Amino acid sequence: MIKELDSVVLNADLPEYGLERGDIGTVVLIHGDGKGYEVEFMSLVGETMAVVSLSPSKIRPIGRREIAHARAVESISP
Repeated sequence: MIKELDSVVLNADLPEYGLERGDIGTVVLIHGDGKGYEVEFMSLVGETMAVVSLSPSKIRPIGRREIAHARAVESISP
């Protein structure tokens, strides 16, 4: 079960936010016992890039044997 402050992986591209499948975010709020999540996506220097409301199908927990990957991001819509 995903909890507040858990790191999660995005399961789908969200081009309107400049986010791609595989991006890592932090759950900052849980809606209705897991019916939705507010997830913050940050740059590696701590700049908030987007805060997005997502359904459970759009995120998943980080797996034990996964590795992070950095990518450059242009501007992201608020």
